[in-house]
Amino acid sequence: MRSSSRITLVAEMETLGAFRAFIERTCHAAGITGTTVDDLKLAVDEAAMNVIMHGYADMDPGSLMLELDIGDGQVEVTLTDFGHPFEPYDPGIPDADTLLEDRTPGGFGLHFIYQTMDDVSYRTDEDGNHMVLVKKLGAA
Repeated sequence: MRSSSRITLVAEMETLGAFRAFIERTCHAAGITGTTVDDLKLAVDEAAMNVIMHGYADMDPGSLMLELDIGDGQVEVTLTDFGHPFEPYDPGIPDADTLLEDRTPGGFGLHFIYQTMDDVSYRTDEDGNHMVLVKKLGAA
């Protein structure tokens, strides 16, 4: 059986905790637990943080919508915002020298998203910027 749930909040750091709780409640209601839920929370946390910090940079915080579609052996998460568009890319695995050097914090969010999700896509249209994350059920 397919189900869809949505929550819309303001794009502020406090929203991250509410999104994590929403993912956990929605997944548990559908019988999804464990690593799948943890992966979804991590990927959404990183994607939402990028929107909050960069998508709405130099703008008032706008809406950030999280939609979970569960069915067909997967969970599809769509994160929609109305800030500056940003094309995500798979940065690959950082080399050891990069990890060991003194560097500024951050920069691994996209890596975590691509490592925990089975599919990542992004589109911009008249209805906003949409990052779609897919996690297959039963996939580690």
